[in-house]
Amino acid sequence: MPGALKNAIDWASRPYGDSAWQGKPVAVMSASVGILAARARSTICASPSCSSPEVLIANAAQRFNERGELNDEVTREQIRKLLAELAAWTRKLKG
Repeated sequence: MPGALKNAIDWASRPYGDSAWQGKPVAVMSASVGILAARARSTICASPSCSSPEVLIANAAQRFNERGELNDEVTREQIRKLLAELAAWTRKLKG
C-alpha cells in the first residue's frame, strides 16, 4: 500500500470515536511476499467488515507484474467475489 494512502486512511479514522469511516461497510484483503498472508481486520475504522470470501494473497511478488498489475486469474476471481459480496452487503445495510 502506498504510504500516502495508508496515511489518508489513518487520518480519516481520527479522532477516536469520530472516524469518517465509522459505520461504513468495508472489505479487507491482505497480501504478503511470503507463503502466508495474514488476516486483517478493520477495527480501527469502527466499520462493519465484509470478510467472506477471504482474500489472502500469498507470494504477492509473483502475482503482480512490474507495473503493480495483478496477473493471477485465481486471485482476480477471489477479489471479484469479495467485491460482489461487499456490494450486495452494502445494499442490504442500506435497507
